[in-house]
Amino acid sequence: MPATSPAEMHLRFAEAFNRGDRESLLALYEPEATYVAGPEQLATGTAQLSAAFQQLLALKGHLALDTRFVSQCGDLALLIGDWSLTGAGSDGKAMVLHGNSVQVARRQADGSWRFVIDIPSGERILR
Repeated sequence: MPATSPAEMHLRFAEAFNRGDRESLLALYEPEATYVAGPEQLATGTAQLSAAFQQLLALKGHLALDTRFVSQCGDLALLIGDWSLTGAGSDGKAMVLHGNSVQVARRQADGSWRFVIDIPSGERILR
């Protein structure tokens, strides 16, 4: 289901992630969007995003994502969120990850919203 407002973006992402639904995750991004997994770790375009999400979904964790801030200017929006991911690492041991994300989204011609830039660990990247 597409996001009909910037405020829905994080909710839609968490729902798709928790279902393990890579196609729904990809549908939340423009075809040439960039996902910044870390310094020098950019995934741009549908094929690279798909590969990045395959790795993320392999964690088989549960994502909680809370929107902390949304600022909209016309057809662009800046989102900041707090997230936590619980699951199991490759060694089978329980893991808990958490962080703050920063995204830019753009309104599409049909009125839905899609991510253009996604920095899931914004606090690490922006230091």
